[in-house]
Amino acid sequence: MSIIPQIQAFADDLTAIRHDFHAHPELGFEEVRTSGIVAEKLKEYGVDEVHQGLGGTGVVGIIKGKGGGNRRIGLRADMDALPIEEASGVAYASTNPGRMHACGHDGHTTMLLGAARYLAQTREFDGTAVLIFQPAEEGLGGARRMIADGLFEQFPCDEIYGMHNDPNAEPGTVRVTPGPAMAGATFFDITIKGKGSHAAMPHQSRDPIVIGTSLVQQLQSVVSRNVAPTKPVVLSVTTFNAGSAYNVVPDSATISGTVRYFHDDMAELADQRIKDLCAGMGQAYGVEITAKLRNVFDVLMNDPELSTAYVAAAAEIVGPDMAAECSDQATGSEDFADMLKVVPGAYCRVGHAGGIPLHNPAFVLDDAILPIGASIYARLIETRLPKGGQG
Repeated sequence: MSIIPQIQAFADDLTAIRHDFHAHPELGFEEVRTSGIVAEKLKEYGVDEVHQGLGGTGVVGIIKGKGGGNRRIGLRADMDALPIEEASGVAYASTNPGRMHACGHDGHTTMLLGAARYLAQTREFDGTAVLIFQPAEEGLGGARRMIADGLFEQFPCDEIYGMHNDPNAEPGTVRVTPGPAMAGATFFDITIKGKGSHAAMPHQSRDPIVIGTSLVQQLQSVVSRNVAPTKPVVLSVTTFNAGSAYNVVPDSATISGTVRYFHDDMAELADQRIKDLCAGMGQAYGVEITAKLRNVFDVLMNDPELSTAYVAAAAEIVGPDMAAECSDQATGSEDFADMLKVVPGAYCRVGHAGGIPLHNPAFVLDDAILPIGASIYARLIETRLPKGGQG
């Protein structure tokens, strides 16, 4: 392990910043306090330009290298928390009820701040580092909103990179999957408009619960009987809501869930089969069933050449035996995919101690990852924008 000495020297500061973010989590597009601290820190570090308000609560910092140069490299971190009641037991646990940094975005933001502090001090590169602090990654479209607000028109980038902590990987390991690395996602909402009745006289109803339970079972055939095994798709029903009393058959029921995929044609197939099943079952049972589907995440595509470059830069920090390309694909989703559709780049996973999975109320981020991630980001800028390089 060769953490950059200057970054290691202020590792305690990074821990303090991360703990503060963790104690004050904010949901997507509500990151007012978080983004304000980010902007203050960037100014304190001597970052050349600090821009606030892009994508609502987004922040962009600009650092220019000593040697000038025209190339621009983007580094991105997400800032939002999740609507989870924390049960980690840490001393710096969330003070905002029903809010928790259960995905480690507090750590991602802190790591990018650490890289900013070092890069603003040293500037041992030619070109420009574009630091992007993004709101609302957790399914609310923060990346898309920043892009729609002109992110890459105002701050053009030749390449862009992101990273995520991984509590399930060996601490200090860095992995990049070239090509399709993380799944795209469609969210669906289904409404069954039946006919209510007294529970003692269900023959007078068109019971949306019976219809809905049958529909949930039929939805499982979308993947098992339509999708080629070589093109993985995951369909999960995650909510089923109906009724409010013991003695009433309700008028309606709602079902929602998600489809994860790595191939756009499979997403289209799944979407159409969901619609067809809803239409067919509505006709069969004599009720109205509507299905609303929306794309929330695109497939995250890592540029193969830049994936190799990312691993090479990371290897200088964690060691050549700890950084590698791999073929593992994650069925989780990440809206950094939207930025990668506009600008080529790559996304890595950095392992850390703990073992409790992401999005769990007991999740704890290992603070030892902070100087590692900051160093990887910093070294990436120095290797992709080398002094004396072509600009």
